Amino acid sequence: MPAYKRILLKLSGEALMGDDAFGINRATIVRMVEEIADVTRLGVQVAVVIGGGNIFRGVAGGSVGMDRATADYMGMLATVMNALALADSMDKAGLVARVMSAIAIEQVVEPYVRPKALQYLEEGKVVIFAAGTGNPFFTTDTAAALRGAEIGAEIVLKATKVDGVYTADPKKDPSAKLYTSITFDEAMAKNLQVMDATAFALCRDQKLPIKVFSIFKHGALRRVVLGAEEGTLVHV
Repeated sequence: MPAYKRILLKLSGEALMGDDAFGINRATIVRMVEEIADVTRLGVQVAVVIGGGNIFRGVAGGSVGMDRATADYMGMLATVMNALALADSMDKAGLVARVMSAIAIEQVVEPYVRPKALQYLEEGKVVIFAAGTGNPFFTTDTAAALRGAEIGAEIVLKATKVDGVYTADPKKDPSAKLYTSITFDEAMAKNLQVMDATAFALCRDQKLPIKVFSIFKHGALRRVVLGAEEGTLVHV
């Protein structure tokens, strides 16, 4: 029995690279889609916010000295490319996906309209939110917190390369301990970088819990959705 009826999954663009330097690794995206499909079969409504780092990092050298807002818009367009790739893989896996963009590119993707997004979720479609919040100076973490609150998600699932939040960087400090559960206030007091400050504050204010887990662990997403012990839960 799933612990949640509706989730917001935050995927970083870097997660799509696999072991590649940049771009989209086909095998990686197919495996991620299988994990998402497994969760939808449990009857869970899934919305996804995706980053653009895998594409934008590849051209980031050219953005040195660029106006910050311009660079941010480039990053938003990168997320649209990732969203299209993810939706295509989902369609091939038998899922029905809809991409909704915070920036109007109507020949390519639908504009984000909240009632329409809610309708799609109720119909069992996976909704992929692209282009962040549509505003420069805000990260896709903030977009995940914002969209999660807007659609009434019960939890924001932050899929990362590490399997949770640690007392220190586990790659640098072998004695670092994994938190299974921590409050927002404790995470702030310990200066743990769970999400960027704006996203974190929004989730705390809306009492929207965050679960940090590794998307590279097979079956981890399913275990999270079923309420099993996996990753780190950040709660009020």
